[in-house]
Amino acid sequence: MPRTREPVLDRSRQVAVQVLDILRERILSLELEPGQPVSRHTLQNEFAVSQTPVRDALLRLREEGLIDIFPQYATRVSRVDIGHARQAQFLRLSIEAEALRRLTVENPTAIADQLDELIALQERFAERETYDRFEELDRAFHRVLYLQTGIDRLWDLVRTQSVHLDRLRRLNLPMPGKLQSLIGDHKAIAQAVRRSDVEGAVGALRKHLSGTLSILDEIRARYPDYIVDSAD
Repeated sequence: MPRTREPVLDRSRQVAVQVLDILRERILSLELEPGQPVSRHTLQNEFAVSQTPVRDALLRLREEGLIDIFPQYATRVSRVDIGHARQAQFLRLSIEAEALRRLTVENPTAIADQLDELIALQERFAERETYDRFEELDRAFHRVLYLQTGIDRLWDLVRTQSVHLDRLRRLNLPMPGKLQSLIGDHKAIAQAVRRSDVEGAVGALRKHLSGTLSILDEIRARYPDYIVDSAD
């Protein structure tokens, strides 16, 4: 995917953190594709930094499972690991289903109002050209569940553990009707919350979070070189 803008670093802030954030976003958005070689020297020139910030950023990305480093040989963007994606989906479903159960009983109207506002914004950005904004709003929709349940610290944990699921989902987004399907799932969740229908809300969430993995064979067929399964 083409790069839309050159990085501009704020020299008053820690450079390594900024390099890390930029590279992570490039990987999650598939601007840096699974399996693609990464040149430390090229990154040093691009960011106009020494080798230390680039090295530190790559080591952190390796810890997150986004970079594979083969000493004295190569550094590459990791392939999308299906085993990791399945575990992330299980984690998200476990946490978000319990959050929905609580919120649907305790404060359904206020929560549904917040979710509906985000759905309306998503509908405005449901285009290929605005994937990034659409995904930001998708994350905001789910973050409401964490914030309103008072488990916002778990949000950071879930985001860190979901990198392979996020990339798999990004491969799925261009498929015809996918964005509209996601919006439909969100509407079903919000409507069930508004009705105080706990099982309906959890069932809609389960369908929503299972969508990408349910068509894994189709995604694998389209992108065979991008995917590996650590469970095999």
